[in-house]
Amino acid sequence: MARQEIMTINMGPHHPSTHGVLRIILELDGEVVVNAIPDIGYLHRGVEKLSENKKYLQVLPLTDRLDYLASGSNNLAYILAVEKLLGIEVPRRAQYIRTAIAELTRINSHLLWLGTHAADIGAVTVLMYTLREREDILDLIEETSGTRMMPTYFRPGGVVRDILPDFDSKIRAFVDKFDVKIKEYERLLTKNRIWMGRTKGVGVISRSDAVSLGLSGPSARASGLDWDIRRDEPYEAYDELEFKVPVLTEGDVYARYMIRMEEMKESSRMLRQLVDGMPEGSFIERSPKYVYPDKKRLEESIEAMIHHFKLVVDGFSPPKGEVYSTIESPKGEIGFYIVSDGSPKPYRLRIRPPSFINLQSLLTMAKGNMLADVVAIIGSLDIVLGEIDR
Repeated sequence: MARQEIMTINMGPHHPSTHGVLRIILELDGEVVVNAIPDIGYLHRGVEKLSENKKYLQVLPLTDRLDYLASGSNNLAYILAVEKLLGIEVPRRAQYIRTAIAELTRINSHLLWLGTHAADIGAVTVLMYTLREREDILDLIEETSGTRMMPTYFRPGGVVRDILPDFDSKIRAFVDKFDVKIKEYERLLTKNRIWMGRTKGVGVISRSDAVSLGLSGPSARASGLDWDIRRDEPYEAYDELEFKVPVLTEGDVYARYMIRMEEMKESSRMLRQLVDGMPEGSFIERSPKYVYPDKKRLEESIEAMIHHFKLVVDGFSPPKGEVYSTIESPKGEIGFYIVSDGSPKPYRLRIRPPSFINLQSLLTMAKGNMLADVVAIIGSLDIVLGEIDR
């Protein structure tokens, strides 16, 4: 009878393929994974507790730095929770603008995922291609918000400033180019024998296991879970858009790759609809109670002016209550739970981060696979440690 010897090794916390400062304690039988335990916390910043000591608007820049590759989505999830607490109605134009930024953010996030995931497995060329298109997106975000990776562009009631007059033409130019470029990525990978050999049948997770572990986003849809918050619990302008939610049943690394590729195509399609149907009107709801009033209202009375400066200095104080708001981020369901005690700061703030929840599926996916497959499996989950450790 052959003797089984289990060897324990560390992968990380500075391994280039762990996509952040992640340590995985691997137990191996030869090169076969017996156990894989994620050890997190190396990047912990205490964002939730920090948020409880800051005014509501001061919390917003902290959300940029959760999943720092999808800052716009984090901003939106938090702002929607604050608006729910305040009872603010957002102008339709602002909803369209915020939806466009969210879908640009989705493509931006998926592009960096695709490039680094391919490079992890050995297809380094793809990273050079995806970074090229990602630069175009960052340029668009910078022109709109004033900065590239951490836009902090949304505000309760809308956005901080209107889009530029040529925003629609630049979006159309980008998606025209991107629709061609994504076919290049597919020619490089989708039918590539080496790529298929490294991804097909690797890191399989069933639909029932995905549900049990709370998996969400592309990783869950690759296992047959037909759930997308944009379609099933629509927010912003998603209920006015036509788009498909790609779903596969194989649940392996290859399926997770295919889902994200199709999602990028659908995001491109949505961006066309958003700029074609962009409504006129205000880019922010000027509520005199909570949000900065416009110039005309300021000039109407000294009281309005005093109130405006109090908002700037003291922040707004929403009514007592609690809310939970969730959206479909590029990595899955991200939600914010806020408890208000009527003061200008959240009494309690908790985040439901998709990367943190999705990471717990690693053992199920990795068990029984080879050591070299762990790199492919981690990449297919598309985790960011800034969100996991938060």
